Amino acid sequence: MHRRRRTALLLSAAITAAAPLLTACGSDAHPGAAAVVGADRITVAQLENRVNEVRAAQRAAITDADQYQQVVAQSGALTRNTLNGMVLEKVLDQALDDAGVTVTRKEVQQYRSDLEKEAGGAEALEAAYLQRYSVAPEQLEESLSSDVEVQKLSTALGADLNTQEGGTVFWQALSEASEKLDVDLNPRYGSWGVDPTSGRVGLLDAKTPWLKDVTAAGTPESA
Repeated sequence: MHRRRRTALLLSAAITAAAPLLTACGSDAHPGAAAVVGADRITVAQLENRVNEVRAAQRAAITDADQYQQVVAQSGALTRNTLNGMVLEKVLDQALDDAGVTVTRKEVQQYRSDLEKEAGGAEALEAAYLQRYSVAPEQLEESLSSDVEVQKLSTALGADLNTQEGGTVFWQALSEASEKLDVDLNPRYGSWGVDPTSGRVGLLDAKTPWLKDVTAAGTPESA
């Protein structure tokens, strides 16, 4: 299976600590919110639900308790990385609107069908996304939709994501969309902005595989 052509931004931060339980409220200005993106709120409860879906899927896939704990430790930044991806999905939607790009359900279904053939079936694809990208089966359709969106947006922008120049064009579009949405992040999760070194927009020390992979130079890897 090819590497995800999706999000992200998930930069190369080390993942070492277990993800914390989400119980605190949001910022004073937006109680209960993990982030406010334009007119949309991402609540702490929504973030917690996504994290719990991943943990439940990981637990179901790994019967050995010690091995499960190792996986949890290795994906300790899951909460922040998940929030990063949730915000970026909305930023990507804005960038698509700005570029006049739409993605149909048929396109996503075809993309999924192709990946399932490469992976060896639907269950194998779900397992691969869970292991590599911490995407639970319930979240796979949305994740694949974002893959297709990234591909179509880069095409519309004339941005070859296998080149540094193309990556710069792509991230500039997401940066402009992010500014338009005026992302307001709960400070308990960190800060949101443009990384001065890479030019990528997001949680400044979060990891987002779909954007990382899609903007990396070189040919896609096989599973």
